[in-house]
Amino acid sequence: MNPEASRCLLCKNARCSAACPVHTDVPAAMKLYREGRLEEAATLLFENNPLSGITCQVCDWDRLCYGHCVLNAKKIPVRWYEIENEISVPYLSTVRVIPGEPTGKTVAIIGAGPAGIAAAVFLRKAGVAVRMYDEHERIGGVLRYGIPEFRLDRVHIDHLERILLDCGVEFIPSCKVTLEDVRGTADAVLIATGAGLARKMRIPGEDSPSVISALAYLEHPERFRLSGKVIVVGGGNVAMDASRTAVRQGCDTTVFYRKTFANMPANTREVEEAKEDGVAFQTLQVPVEVKVKGGRSIAIVRNCENVTTPDGTLVTRILDGTDHEVEFDNMIVAVSEKVDYSLFGGLEPELDEGGWVKVNGVGQTSFPDVFLAGDFLLGPKTVVQAVQSAKTAVQGITEFLK
Repeated sequence: MNPEASRCLLCKNARCSAACPVHTDVPAAMKLYREGRLEEAATLLFENNPLSGITCQVCDWDRLCYGHCVLNAKKIPVRWYEIENEISVPYLSTVRVIPGEPTGKTVAIIGAGPAGIAAAVFLRKAGVAVRMYDEHERIGGVLRYGIPEFRLDRVHIDHLERILLDCGVEFIPSCKVTLEDVRGTADAVLIATGAGLARKMRIPGEDSPSVISALAYLEHPERFRLSGKVIVVGGGNVAMDASRTAVRQGCDTTVFYRKTFANMPANTREVEEAKEDGVAFQTLQVPVEVKVKGGRSIAIVRNCENVTTPDGTLVTRILDGTDHEVEFDNMIVAVSEKVDYSLFGGLEPELDEGGWVKVNGVGQTSFPDVFLAGDFLLGPKTVVQAVQSAKTAVQGITEFLK
């Protein structure tokens, strides 16, 4: 038994559970683990979160369960994620989802990533038939085509794929469909394609062949065969994954981020692991132009400063007159992602004031039979948040199907 388990206080009102987007019942699972009832603990976790064996490996624990453990007051928080890993990862290789009594209803899921996978499991357990579409050949979405294998072994995603196919999910691969294509072929549609469009820096020269999207790079890093000096622009998890992948290809890699380490949205552990891998960092600096000089790609970089406004908002200001040149062979852009609303085809859902598709509390759009989940609903978020949004959407879908 992991000695961390004996330190858990089994809090009645567990802060770790409250901080978890899927509200994992940590005390209940911990108690079962202590008693050696690992199968029961694994079942408890899987029933709540079918991706428990994944999220325990890629979650931002510092900001979630670990960061909210009551023992943080004594600076000795319990590493619950280690125990969850021990319980949930082996379970993925053996678990079978038993479909519920058939309802005669079918749901089409567009997107086979975290939200789509979780929703498919919950729907099959409710007896709803599921037809899943994805533009890739295999199930997994960002888990398979975005997170590097050194961080998430593909065997775990293979297990999720097997779980879905075994419980009767019909998977249609290599198929880029729109809502207009599939609406009417099922009783309801769930759009869970993620935020798959890379945002641009909007600077002169960024369309240069030497500048590539982190999303494209991480999907097939072997195709780019990078070498020499690589600049990665951004401070999120995608930037960390891209920089660590470039280092593994033998590149001299530096991350440029316009704010400080304290402001980085990436997991603290990922940043530290990137440093350990040999990634260099330049904070409070941002490229403002890309050009070719003497046959070499050059980034014009400016310094930045963080300023706190009177209302407490942190604003990053680019400082004029601080231009300096940085040579590079390739620049990888990881400055966030956005949603591709062309997925609606010729259909036009109602939008809110911010330009997002308007939904109610269960992800239901102005089309009553169309629901959203994952990053397509939330914007670029985490795997565990995608799972929770899928759970919520399935609640709405099952109620609608009644």
